[in-house]
Amino acid sequence: MQLPATLGELRKSGYQNVSVKDELRANLIKKLRAGETLFPGIVGYSETVIPQLVNAILARHNIILLGLRGQAKSRIIRQLTELLDDRIPIIAGSEINDDPFQPISAYGRHQLEAHNDSTPIAWVDRDSRFVEKLATPDVTIADIIGDVDPIKAAKGGHLLSDELTIHYGLLPRANRGIFAINELPDLAGKIQVGLFNIMQEGDVQIKGYPVRLPLDVMLVFSANPEDYTARGKIITPLKDRIGAEISTHYPAELPTAIQITRQEAWVERDGWKENMVIPEFIREVVEQIAFEARDDQRIDKHSGVSQRLPITVIESVISNAERRALLTGEKEIVPRVSDIYAAIPSMTGKMELEYEGEQIGAQRIAKELIKRAAGEIFNGYFVGIDFSPTVQWFDQGNKLLLADTASAEECRTLIEAVPDLLETALIPFDFNRSESGSLVAACEFVLEGLYAQNKISRNDEGGYAAVTKAKKDRRGMIYDDLTESGKYS
Repeated sequence: MQLPATLGELRKSGYQNVSVKDELRANLIKKLRAGETLFPGIVGYSETVIPQLVNAILARHNIILLGLRGQAKSRIIRQLTELLDDRIPIIAGSEINDDPFQPISAYGRHQLEAHNDSTPIAWVDRDSRFVEKLATPDVTIADIIGDVDPIKAAKGGHLLSDELTIHYGLLPRANRGIFAINELPDLAGKIQVGLFNIMQEGDVQIKGYPVRLPLDVMLVFSANPEDYTARGKIITPLKDRIGAEISTHYPAELPTAIQITRQEAWVERDGWKENMVIPEFIREVVEQIAFEARDDQRIDKHSGVSQRLPITVIESVISNAERRALLTGEKEIVPRVSDIYAAIPSMTGKMELEYEGEQIGAQRIAKELIKRAAGEIFNGYFVGIDFSPTVQWFDQGNKLLLADTASAEECRTLIEAVPDLLETALIPFDFNRSESGSLVAACEFVLEGLYAQNKISRNDEGGYAAVTKAKKDRRGMIYDDLTESGKYS
């Protein structure tokens, strides 16, 4: 269908303009009645954040999302555009999406006066009606609201006080759309004053000249909780004008977190798609690391541990397994616990440490988190299973080295020398005995679980050995001594 190209054609079509908040509300109601999925790809918020968002949109409120990093705030904000109409008409050439029936800019009014029903119409799609800005301390009023443009004045022969000399900022350019600001507290106080002023009265002053701009904008903000950000705060008058304050959160349960990581992580590598097996317990250990980190007193709670941590860790785990397969000539990628240790560089940059943590070091804390996570998942799989023959074998002075570069067949040969290890490791899993990669991954998982219970020891090279009696009496020091020395106990 051909869209109207002039104001006269638009009038004949029967088009009626509504405010952007009414538009969002109407389209949301349609989706709710049709049973459509709201905010696809947003996992874990169906009972918490999404109902609150729906209520805010139905109430035509401006919104702020409060939460720590890696809680999908920006993704939610960007998906709000799906509630906009496919396209809307504007006066052609307008910088601020002037409504053809009620223009607010001097340019729009002049066009209407000059051409009346022949005024050219352009159509703007929904993505072009979303404007996003990351707040930083150097953002100015000119960036957000606008400034006088001397070049426009010179070229058009206008006085500087003429509205036609204005170069509009981001907020006016978002007219009839959604304007989003990320990390709102970082915005200088005077800029926040300009925001709430235009939200409430629609009045702004540019270089001392009063300009009436009754903008039609849905305002959406994101921020970390104010008690975390020492760089600034949201001023009270602005908070008072934000209709809904919605708190986001990290996944509450392991299956939800795994679902997010499955969705976001890049695991389908070229040439390996049909030959990659990621054991579920490896996914669970990787995810549990983030849960352990969020509970660790040495990691800053106010900063948080982003959901990006398990996403990047599982990608690095697979990469290390891929590297091993390329070096050994194996035809299949099967990640193991040793690959999680190799992924430590993907963890350390995502943890902001408290003073105590800084004294210990991010590398050492990451290793402890892997140990604790593996122990937690191990307990869920092997509760009540007796591993005493395996532990006794190590207590007799035997040692087992499972390097992360050793092939599955090489590791399997070594594992078969350990009494009952292979048999007991298979109890919870439905692995075929011919699947050497999966068998080795399961056995290494068992060894890591026994290490987490301090029944055996581990060194940085992936070597497992007995725990000496002296260190059995000092359970908390076993791991520290091994990682510092790099030697067996």
